[in-house]
Amino acid sequence: MVFSLFKKKSEKKQDSEPADLEQKQEEQVSESAPTVESEQPTAQPEISPPEPSPDATEICAQVTAESRAKQPAKPTQQSFWQRLTSGLKKTSTAIGDGLWGLFKDKKIDDELFEELETQLLTADIGVPTTLKIVERLTAQADRRQLQDASALYQLLQDDMTEILTAVEQPLQTATASPYVILMVGVNGVGKTTTIGKLAQQFKREGKSVMLAAGDTFRAAAVEQLQVWGERNDIPVVAQHTGADSASVIYDAVEAAKARGVDVLIADTAGRLQNKAHLMDELKKVVRVMKKVDPEAPHEVMLTLDAGTGQNAISQAKLFTEAVGVTGITLTKLDGTAKGGVIFAIADQFQIPIRYIGVGEGIDDLRPFVAKDFVEALFQREIQREIQKETQP
Repeated sequence: MVFSLFKKKSEKKQDSEPADLEQKQEEQVSESAPTVESEQPTAQPEISPPEPSPDATEICAQVTAESRAKQPAKPTQQSFWQRLTSGLKKTSTAIGDGLWGLFKDKKIDDELFEELETQLLTADIGVPTTLKIVERLTAQADRRQLQDASALYQLLQDDMTEILTAVEQPLQTATASPYVILMVGVNGVGKTTTIGKLAQQFKREGKSVMLAAGDTFRAAAVEQLQVWGERNDIPVVAQHTGADSASVIYDAVEAAKARGVDVLIADTAGRLQNKAHLMDELKKVVRVMKKVDPEAPHEVMLTLDAGTGQNAISQAKLFTEAVGVTGITLTKLDGTAKGGVIFAIADQFQIPIRYIGVGEGIDDLRPFVAKDFVEALFQREIQREIQKETQP
């Protein structure tokens, strides 16, 4: 009740104020002298911005600091060696974990070699290759009359490096023009993605590139390759889904020759290695290519997924028998502990390993270097042991 009465009084007071003000202004105007216009402009008052209070300054600084803290950190660019060691982390654990401890401060005896054999088999190196490694190490230990297992550990690394060095042969695309690469492999190994990465790398090197969308069976395969082409400004020869793959690749070889293209990469449909009629279709593609260029394809590149382990061995065997594989790209090494299969592939087939994939980025597909690969496998284990020894 008191509040309402006070409110009414306030309203009446506010209503009366404008009338009183107008009356006073009229009286002042009538009593004042006539104004004289001056030629001098009226000086404008200087307005200085209000100084922020100390509290406001502190709050602003705090908000700015918090906003900076919330901003995502810029990713640091890794060298390929860093990406390699990181990508081979799982395989390094499978091969290297405990291997240094297996040799360190141990005497050389049958038990040591049995443990080594088990370790290598667990790492998907395969029975034939594992037996070769163990037999060679046993012979060297006897011949050199080694007593210190640490020396044998170094011999193991040298032997594994030697196996891979035999297949370290980079791709030489300058030997023909156009240099025709036929990509083969089963579904899901990353074949089309590998084509896109290779195309971009060749273009960086100043080579002209063309792609052939020969995988006419898988849904969206043609579109996927066309996206890679548009992204990198690379022409793609393609037909509709379900078209004859050999016909598409025939047209592509002719177009590449007519335009003077440096490198032609032809995709093919992924096929199971145990399906005879699908492998026969692949043979047909090779025959048709040779009608345009008797030397084509200059490279039959088999893409293998490292995660398939020993199944990659059977894939390599049957594709080699069907179309004569001349090079291998081993993908998805970063997602598996079965990367040891690379030793089995190198040892059993002696087919050049052209590239390895250790990540999703364009630069994560790199030419294979045996020494770097083996060092990356063993580097992590050695570093772990050194850290343990130096800890108080």
